[in-house]
Amino acid sequence: MNNLVERIKAQYKLDWHGTHGWPHWVNVNRAGQQIALYHGLNANVIQLFSIFHDACRENECDDEGHGRRGAELAFKLRNDYPILRELSQEDFDSLYVACAEHTDGKTTSDLLIGACWDADRLDLGRVGIKPNVRYLSTDAGKSIARGL
Repeated sequence: MNNLVERIKAQYKLDWHGTHGWPHWVNVNRAGQQIALYHGLNANVIQLFSIFHDACRENECDDEGHGRRGAELAFKLRNDYPILRELSQEDFDSLYVACAEHTDGKTTSDLLIGACWDADRLDLGRVGIKPNVRYLSTDAGKSIARGL
């Protein structure tokens, strides 16, 4: 995993410690792991989402298409790293959709994709926004948000 993070870091265009950088990715992973544990989901997908969803941002503001670019980066690197290569096709497809559509403001009944989106939205406090349970997809995500 460390080699994958280093590869992503090497192409990352923004401040590594900025609003959408490494500290955010760590927070997304932390919340996502809680959601994965609660719902019995593949924690690797959520960990990978945490590092790919904002990996191809070009700015810290509205950056249309950054999620899809992150999904495409995961696709491009899939055969290069065991953690990506070992995902089932179904789990990889969930990772791709979660990254590509994470900024669309939707919720979903797909727990794995929802866990990824919830984990990202639960870190909105970093920009002064309290997460709203209406925009969360999982019971665990909603429970975490109520405790914030």
